[in-house]
Amino acid sequence: MTREAGAARPHRALRAPEATRSNALPAGAWWLWALGLATAASRTTNPLLLGLLVGVAGYVVAARRTDAPWARSYGAFIKLGLFVVGVRLVFSVFLGSPVPGTHTLFTLPELPLPDWAQGVRIGGRVTAEQVVFALYDGAKLATLLICIGAANSLANPARLLKSLPGALYEVGVAVVVAMTFAPNLVADVVRLRTARRLRGRPTGGIGAVLQIGLPVLEGALERSVAVAASMDARGYGRTAEVPASVRRTTNALTLGGLLGVCAGTYALLSAQGAVYGLPLLPAGLAAALAGLGLGGRRTVRTRYRPDRWGARAWLVAGSGAAVAGAMFWAAAADPAALYPGVVPLTAPVLPLWPAAAVLIGLLPAAVAPVPPSASPKNSQEQA
Repeated sequence: MTREAGAARPHRALRAPEATRSNALPAGAWWLWALGLATAASRTTNPLLLGLLVGVAGYVVAARRTDAPWARSYGAFIKLGLFVVGVRLVFSVFLGSPVPGTHTLFTLPELPLPDWAQGVRIGGRVTAEQVVFALYDGAKLATLLICIGAANSLANPARLLKSLPGALYEVGVAVVVAMTFAPNLVADVVRLRTARRLRGRPTGGIGAVLQIGLPVLEGALERSVAVAASMDARGYGRTAEVPASVRRTTNALTLGGLLGVCAGTYALLSAQGAVYGLPLLPAGLAAALAGLGLGGRRTVRTRYRPDRWGARAWLVAGSGAAVAGAMFWAAAADPAALYPGVVPLTAPVLPLWPAAAVLIGLLPAAVAPVPPSASPKNSQEQA
């Protein structure tokens, strides 16, 4: 063995492998990573940190996105985020803002309102402080949406549904049927519009929509019903006999646990609710998992090719959790850096160690398996 071959082998071992059916990351790992970034975005209004989070999510999506239809949704979430920022600005300009300001940009004609509508105004003075506050607030929500869009682009929805616990089995069947209906609906619309165009018939207008709509709905519904029938023929939806006491315990644990998770999450995302949010969230999560475990006894089925969580999946999910944890710590240690001041109006400053913590979210771009279309081998073959 030559020295060059020995040096190339460790480098090849460190490189992420090409994605196959056996080593593809579970969809839950991508969702945990994206939710970690979204949680970090909820703890700051610093536009520099929010932009860094968007850049991290976009780079990972560009590096590990496949050619699947759901992978094209990331651009739509970016447009939705920009739309949210625009709507937030419009509301702030026309409906005012509680943020006081001294730097007047312009003044709109103010609509007089009755006495019972005190505190609400339409039009009036628009200040730089309220516009900047609206930009910060809209950018925060837009970053949350973009992080969720990254999960939608990277996670296979079919594999995510396959990973559902047994207690949510019937819900998974309904979602599969619904997800089958929507793509078939779009495919039928494209097919019928193309057929009408080739025959010289108009494809726009109310008349064309009425003539296309009924066949499209009928065809998509027939395919969805066929999928449901095939799933029922394979044993989907069949349940085992469970005592009434177990069912009541399952419902109580699941409902109470989900309420605890919601209340704990809301407390953690609020400014002063971490005291009771930290113990409430794990307690609710434990109760919900116990309820889902008991509810899984109702299903009598086996799992074909279950997703296995390997080291790479844990690294991807852990990177998102690390970013969220670092942002929580930074919000408690130095809140001024994460929430730049608006009154008085000051320029935001990029805090160094929270920014370095956000860069941990780039880890999936190095450890996640490379999609076949983006692998270096396929790139060389196409060249």
